Amino acid sequence: MSESACKLSIGNHTVRNSAFLAPMAGITDRPFRKIAERFGAGMVVSEMIASNALAVGNHEMARRLGKPAVLPHMVQLAGCEAEWMRRGAQIAHDAGADIIDINFGCPSKRVTNGFAGSALMRVPDHAMTLIDAVVAATPLPVTVKMRLGWDDDSLNAPEMARRAVDAGVKMITVHGRTRQQFYKGTARWELVRAVVEAVNVPVIVNGDIVDLAAAREALAQSGAAAVMLGRGAQGRPWAVGQIGAALAGETGPETPEGAELVALISEQYEGMLIDYGTAVGLRAARKHLDWYAEAAGIALDKPTRTAFLNSETPADVLSMIGTIFSGEWKAAA
Repeated sequence: MSESACKLSIGNHTVRNSAFLAPMAGITDRPFRKIAERFGAGMVVSEMIASNALAVGNHEMARRLGKPAVLPHMVQLAGCEAEWMRRGAQIAHDAGADIIDINFGCPSKRVTNGFAGSALMRVPDHAMTLIDAVVAATPLPVTVKMRLGWDDDSLNAPEMARRAVDAGVKMITVHGRTRQQFYKGTARWELVRAVVEAVNVPVIVNGDIVDLAAAREALAQSGAAAVMLGRGAQGRPWAVGQIGAALAGETGPETPEGAELVALISEQYEGMLIDYGTAVGLRAARKHLDWYAEAAGIALDKPTRTAFLNSETPADVLSMIGTIFSGEWKAAA
């Protein structure tokens, strides 16, 4: 029997495997999610969308609503006011969302200082008003992504999850760190088990899942139904589908190399220029190009790396993608 023999469902949506791509602002944009989806990710989630900005027509937040090609469209909303969350959920629904995820997990100061993200773990009663507003605003399945708690003195994820499910939430994702850990230390997957035992909906474990071995260990320690990859997918969007297939006892996609890798990176690069506009897209793509080189084990000398990442001429960047990732760079190094 495979490690994920039971089909996982979110509301009325059956998920194809038990490895998800995490929502990461500025990273898991539409071009990135499109590639992860093509390589077999069980689910992909939009970048975090600020509900108040979305509700007043912010162009950047609207861009983040870009849909995947085949998978259910899972949109993550963040906010601290019930009315904004209600309006954001309705806009996402009208834009084609299939599932609404609520962010109780983002640790960034910019978000928590606005009393959103993981700051909501400190005010459970208020957090529940946001869930109530979203559940009432749309018939779509609603899910929540959270942390273990604000700090080690308030590991309240099991109680928050139970209350969320009582309010109608269909799935819980838990990053195995507190907010005060940010991304330091290690994810404590074993503490997610208390959340699994507290609710009767699927629980997804997140944090430090970078390969199949980590995924298997996270599932064993947590008892969760699936894993979610964040930083482990940077420069490797195919890794999510590879892990999902392996957990299902299936043969997954091969890691792209040579001409296939060149085509994939070029597609993402050009997609980002279209979605963001050239000026913003050039800057947004730099980190992805750097991650692809790192993941491929390509050590660029300083002048080449500078030219590659800082060029403002798309044709030059595309030419360098062809040289660097086709194998020519390795041969010349």
